[in-house]
Parts: sequence; structure tokens; C-alpha cells
Amino acid sequence: MYPLIPISSTLNIPTYYLVLSLTVSVSLIWLVWRADRFHLSRKVTLDLSLIIMVTGFIGGRLFHVLYEDFDYYRENGARVFYFWNGGFVFYGGAILASLFSMLYLSYRVKSAYAEYLDLFAPVLAFSYILGRCACLLAGCCYGRYCDLPWAVAGRHPTQAYAALWELGALMILLGIEKVPQAQRKPRFLSYAGAVFYLWVVLHAAGRLVMETYRDDFRGPSLGLSISSWISILLILLSGYLLFRNPTSRRSTLST
Repeated sequence: MYPLIPISSTLNIPTYYLVLSLTVSVSLIWLVWRADRFHLSRKVTLDLSLIIMVTGFIGGRLFHVLYEDFDYYRENGARVFYFWNGGFVFYGGAILASLFSMLYLSYRVKSAYAEYLDLFAPVLAFSYILGRCACLLAGCCYGRYCDLPWAVAGRHPTQAYAALWELGALMILLGIEKVPQAQRKPRFLSYAGAVFYLWVVLHAAGRLVMETYRDDFRGPSLGLSISSWISILLILLSGYLLFRNPTSRRSTLST
């Protein structure tokens, strides 16, 4: 694990935030390229990217503060703003970012919102992969004791498990996009939003697997971790949206 990159005797760069910064930069470049490729608005794409970054950051932090360790932050409210010490929850950021993104899309593009969901799906998967790599380097989100050859510091490398699963999901999404939309099988994959909903199902399923190996404290237990419960709900909701009889028009995301 390499939580810090030494620059000088007095200056260290947190590896986690360096990787995240590079991830954001690459993701924005890829999103603009995808928007041009699929004939979607650059302005809407970049506006949506900004909304996701800001609300994702706030939501991830608030979920950690309010659910995982509220007593610690209640002792000293200023600690809420010490975000460089870590303390973010992916699903917290994803939930808040999703709410604000859908509000923006319903206002800005109305019925074409599903095309932007598909536009972002592979990029979100890519961002998650690098995010988990950042977690591995920082040593957070660690797993239970493990004596297998691939153990990291005597623990299951749950960050690597999640990244590898998500890499598989990313390959599936990109593979689907290569097929002309009218020719995609099963038929439900030929409609706008299907690529995104499939990503959510795959991601949430991978998160359930990851959660069985996690060992870091993440708030009170409800039989399962809160992330597991959210994953189950996401699989049910996205599975319904994916397999229901689509009523929206076909997306422009075709090759």
C-alpha cells in the first residue's frame, strides 16, 4: 500500500486523491469524445459531469458523516470538512448524484434522458475501477483476514476484487455498444437506457460479492451492510427497468 507519494522532505501527495484527479481528467475527455461520437450535446454532457462530481462528493461525504460515524463528527463539527483524512461512501455519492442528474435531465433534455444514461454508463464503470485502485493504494475499504497468496497485508484485497469485477462489466458494456442497436439480442438491449440499467445490475451484483469480504467498520449492521441492502434494491429496480416492456424510442447510441 502506498497512501502517500513523497515529493520532498516536507511534501507528500495523497495517492488516493492523485488517482481520483487523473480519473476525472481522463473521464471528461472520454465523455466529450463519446458525446461527439453519438451526436449528443457537449454542453449537456459537461453540465451533467459537473453535477455528478459536485453532488457525488457531497453525497459521499454526508453519508459517511451521518451514518457511519456520526458521534465522531458531532464531537467536533469542523471534522466534517477535513475530507483529506478520508471518509466517503460511494453509494451516498451515487444516490445524491443520481437525484440531481435526473432533475437536470428531466428539465434539459426531457424524454431523451435515457440516451445520456447510456452515454455515461461505461465511463462510470471506468471511474469506479480506478477509484477502487485508489482505495487499494490508500489501504481503505479493506477485507477480512486472508492467508491466500494474493492477500495484501494479510487481508482480502476487496478493492482489487471490485475493480476486476467492474472491469468485466465494462468489457460487457463496450461489447454491447459495438453491436448495431437494431441487431442487439436480447431485444431489451436495443432500447435507450438498457446499457445503463445493465451496468447498475452488474455493478450492484459485484458489490454484493465484495461486501462478503469487507471488514472495515461502516456503521451499524442491519443483518447485512447498508451497501448490501442498497445493492439488492438497485438490482431489483434496475432489473425491472431493464426487462420491462420498453416504451421509449430507440437510442442514438449505435455504431
